[in-house]
Amino acid sequence: MDPAMTGSEVAARTCAHCGTIAAADAVFCEACGADLPVLATVAAAGDPRPTAATSGSSAVTTPLRAVAAAHTAAAETAPLCPDPACGGAVDADGYCTVCGTLAPRPRDHMVEAPAVWVASESDRGRRHHRNEDAAALAADAAPGSWAALVVCDGVSTSESSHVASLAAARAARDVLARERGAGLAQGSALQALSAGRLVAAGAAAARAVAAVTLAEHVDSPPSCTFVAALVEGHRVTVGNVGDSRAYWVPDAGEGQVLTGDDSVAADQVRAGVPRTQAEAGPQAHAITRWLGVDAEDQVPTVTHLQVAEPGWLVLCSDGLWNYCSEASDLADLVRGAVASAGGDPAAACTSLVDWANEQGGKDNITVALARLGATTDEGEPA
Repeated sequence: MDPAMTGSEVAARTCAHCGTIAAADAVFCEACGADLPVLATVAAAGDPRPTAATSGSSAVTTPLRAVAAAHTAAAETAPLCPDPACGGAVDADGYCTVCGTLAPRPRDHMVEAPAVWVASESDRGRRHHRNEDAAALAADAAPGSWAALVVCDGVSTSESSHVASLAAARAARDVLARERGAGLAQGSALQALSAGRLVAAGAAAARAVAAVTLAEHVDSPPSCTFVAALVEGHRVTVGNVGDSRAYWVPDAGEGQVLTGDDSVAADQVRAGVPRTQAEAGPQAHAITRWLGVDAEDQVPTVTHLQVAEPGWLVLCSDGLWNYCSEASDLADLVRGAVASAGGDPAAACTSLVDWANEQGGKDNITVALARLGATTDEGEPA
């Protein structure tokens, strides 16, 4: 699975049988062996030139002989049951045909760390049969300099939401990574420029979800939430649709929720219902805005943060914040995870995901972390 794949490529490279996201040049699914469509234009018969499929800014070339060899390998190799005592064959749905064990799928647990100060982890959890969350990141090497973080949570009541969420996250990341530079903009003009980029990223994510809808021919069109953050030195711009959240967790002091949920529970809280009561209600997690062809308003709500002290930017799906909704509770949780991980964001993400699973893992769990406002001991500040 190539994290540089674009949103449209994710949709095209998703196995229709088991949901695994294949590499851009793959011709069969490594998880279940099913054939995948070849993205590149096939050369004329007898033409020895390789074909190419674009992935990010680089091209992946696949000679026709290699394509034929891969098809042969797929026919000769079938995935086996993860239980060594069984050894049965795994069918197209991902289950062992002998003992019924569900084989692990790469899509069920995904990790990204484009730089030492930015990381994410997305996990299926303990109750759901597949992971419909997704994250996509991009970052420059210098700590606290520039990064784009996106988290999307596929709506489980819609079809192919696991494909749509990943396509949306990567499409948004690609827009944020491509549209860089401030020119002569300053002050409010600079904020407006960053806000426009978040809105454009949201629009790209919505188009990616629509593309999945057209490709999958489903009765219940896929949909997902959206939260993205653009880090530009000490300036952070956040945009969201739905109930995936962004938090700011300073090393000292109170944590802060940077987003407002688009949900029934949030509407009740705004109407004066205590948060604990509202979020425990039967329709608490019904979202009032989302990305999808059946959505009326898909424009992200944008907020800004000026980082004045060291801390952690946190993006997460409700699979994490369900267990610690209040900013103060989540801040304590994140600080504890960071301390146990020795300040490593990737290890801290793992700690947070493990914690959510220990609480029950009722939903898919996704968290992304970025270390901002670094001191000279951690790296040059932006």
